[in-house]
Amino acid sequence: MSSSVLYDAQGPRAKRRNVVYTVVFVLALAALLWWVYRSLSDKGQLDWEKWKPFFSGSEAWTTYILPGLKNTLIAAAVSMLIALPLGAVFGIARLSDHVWVRVPAAVVVEFFRAIPVLILMIFGNALFSQYTSVSSDDRPLYAVVTGLVLYNASVLAEIVRAGILALPKGQTEAAQAIGLRKTQTMTSILLPQAVTAMLPAIVSQLVVIVKDTALGGAILTFPELLAAVSPMSSYYGANTIASFTIVALIFVVLNFSLTSFASWLERRLRRGKKSTGAVLAPAAVGGTESAGTAA
Repeated sequence: MSSSVLYDAQGPRAKRRNVVYTVVFVLALAALLWWVYRSLSDKGQLDWEKWKPFFSGSEAWTTYILPGLKNTLIAAAVSMLIALPLGAVFGIARLSDHVWVRVPAAVVVEFFRAIPVLILMIFGNALFSQYTSVSSDDRPLYAVVTGLVLYNASVLAEIVRAGILALPKGQTEAAQAIGLRKTQTMTSILLPQAVTAMLPAIVSQLVVIVKDTALGGAILTFPELLAAVSPMSSYYGANTIASFTIVALIFVVLNFSLTSFASWLERRLRRGKKSTGAVLAPAAVGGTESAGTAA
């Protein structure tokens, strides 16, 4: 019986017990799926008439889904474009040697990171309603973007700070040894190396931004993708399950595409870093060896 550093190899009794657990779990899952199927079928939610609008004709897409998807993408894209650089600025500011920079940045980050994004959206909506001339049609979009930017920029700031602090101290010490200022060290040495390590966490936060746009539709009547379910379901005869399923699949495709792009970008960055070493010509190497021998 072999063993590993991480775990002990299972004996015959443990293997039989795990087989039994697996069979019981599969049977319980199958029973649950069958119950869900029968419940939906008995209520008519699996009838073709409920699903027909999405597969035979474009009315449901052009009237409800695509306009909602457009608003979701606009809100998410604007929030990302503002939150990413803002989070980087506050994350770097928290690492400043100057107290008058570091402390205010820490207060701002911790404050907005502790408040639920929904409250920030509601606050933004009230702010734009009372103190600005933004029209009532555009106000929900402004409020959603404001809430997403304030919350996610503070979270991204912590991701940036943690990514930079995770680098070996030797990187900073080597930069100081060759006379680089702290700004040069940050922009030329630390940030380029930290971006690759931070990329998975950053992408996870971008996925959160895409999903949190739905909060604006639920509370602020922002006409995003999820908000299209209610009028669409009412128009097509209470096909709630079908409408939610289609919208959920669209969110899955969006977030999976974003994650896949980030994975491709991370691999490309890693390959680029591996190929940036300087290559010396054979003559230069030979000249160096000859000089060393002569010395």
